[in-house]
Amino acid sequence: MSGVEAAVSGGFDVVVLDLGLPDLDGAEALRMIRAVADVPVVVATARDDETEIVRLLDAGADDYVVKPYSAEHLEARLRAVLRRSGSDPEQRTMAVGEIAVDLEGQQVTFRGQPLELTAREFELLAYLVERPGRMVSKRQLLAEVWHQPYGGADKTVDVHLSWLRKKLGETAAEPRYIHTRRGVGVRLIDPDS
Repeated sequence: MSGVEAAVSGGFDVVVLDLGLPDLDGAEALRMIRAVADVPVVVATARDDETEIVRLLDAGADDYVVKPYSAEHLEARLRAVLRRSGSDPEQRTMAVGEIAVDLEGQQVTFRGQPLELTAREFELLAYLVERPGRMVSKRQLLAEVWHQPYGGADKTVDVHLSWLRKKLGETAAEPRYIHTRRGVGVRLIDPDS
């Protein structure tokens, strides 16, 4: 019970709630937290049943992760929840080369000029900007940007990358910022570094 009391105390930016609590049902703990606090809650569960996930989201969870998950996956989910809640303590504007992404304002500038992006293009670019130089698999992008944890069509990622490249004035044949490696993934780099 002390964990629930701590969660509603106002001292946390986000709560990760494991449904496998020893003394209390995790879904009941979620209801107790929601009854008195609006702190963002990310549910960690081994239950991957869609009905159960929908029930938890409807009960007040802000997001969920299915076990097993990596620390990087959980951190990305936490950052996303904090961005949406407006309480992200981390830096709100990030840049790679001449690309600047204002996470809070949901705006991108390229070479000092506003860059018009769709919501999905913004999410994709923001995800890559948060991981400069790091190779990210298409499977990760589908899980984190499209929220399809069980995979999906790689072509979806390819199409959005193509649109982003066009808006950045580059092509897959002559990349500057967005570099892909067949069968491995994609990474965003500063071409001048």
